[in-house]
Amino acid sequence: MQHISTGERLLRGVLITLALVFFLFPIFWILLMSFQTNADILRIPPSLFFTPTLDNYVALITGELKTASGVLKLAFMQNLFNSFILSTASVALSLVLAVPAAYAFARYKFRFSEDIAFTLLSFKFAPPLLVLLPLTIYFQQIGLANTYLGLIWVYQLITLPLILWIVRGYFEDISPDIEHAYRIAGHSWAKMFFRISIPLARPGIAAAALLSFIFAWNNFVFALVLASADKQPVTVGALAFVTASGIQYGQIAAAVVISIAPTLALALFAQRYLVEGLSLGAVKG
Repeated sequence: MQHISTGERLLRGVLITLALVFFLFPIFWILLMSFQTNADILRIPPSLFFTPTLDNYVALITGELKTASGVLKLAFMQNLFNSFILSTASVALSLVLAVPAAYAFARYKFRFSEDIAFTLLSFKFAPPLLVLLPLTIYFQQIGLANTYLGLIWVYQLITLPLILWIVRGYFEDISPDIEHAYRIAGHSWAKMFFRISIPLARPGIAAAALLSFIFAWNNFVFALVLASADKQPVTVGALAFVTASGIQYGQIAAAVVISIAPTLALALFAQRYLVEGLSLGAVKG
């Protein structure tokens, strides 16, 4: 067993503390801003001491933002609901399409299989602006502009390649002998796939679904161009806080806190599957 000296433990603790402060301080500051007025936020120099207020959260929930130029109507809760619908439906559709495809790429070698898989992966890294103009024209022609279905379809460029490649690596780590033994016992391929392959790959599928949900939830460009206010998610809805009377920093901070809460709760709930899925799926052999 390797002995770690007191100095090494102290140095490790200091480095971990610095890393945590570096990554968590912005989140902590945003949380503080969500309980402050604009006057407190713009104070020079900044101060940790202020009178907290819930007005920012009340404005988001009630949909009424009081500014110097009057009362501004907000649709933040509708935007939050849109984010939930778009992200959940996109991930569900991607799971239906990508998991069988990932199994096919992992188990069967056919002509151009690697080229097809790489082409699907390239969609994930393609600049969104590359496809937005033709998609906008195409969607207007077929009636998918400003619809949930159209956005869910476009979100497949984000979620489907990610799920396919993560789950494919996980299927490749599962020994095919287990599946062969089940097939020899007289069971069909469908039963083998749903009763053996899917349960064994469950951690990888859960990790891929969680990451895809986060990427879909955080998307901004697609919804900004392809949807109007009643279909836009929270990432686009936050633009409503840039008003004629100024930028409402407190409401923006409160919107950030509320919008990251679902993904944070989901990540904490599924962190076991996330760590297990990504670690085992990344090791070959």
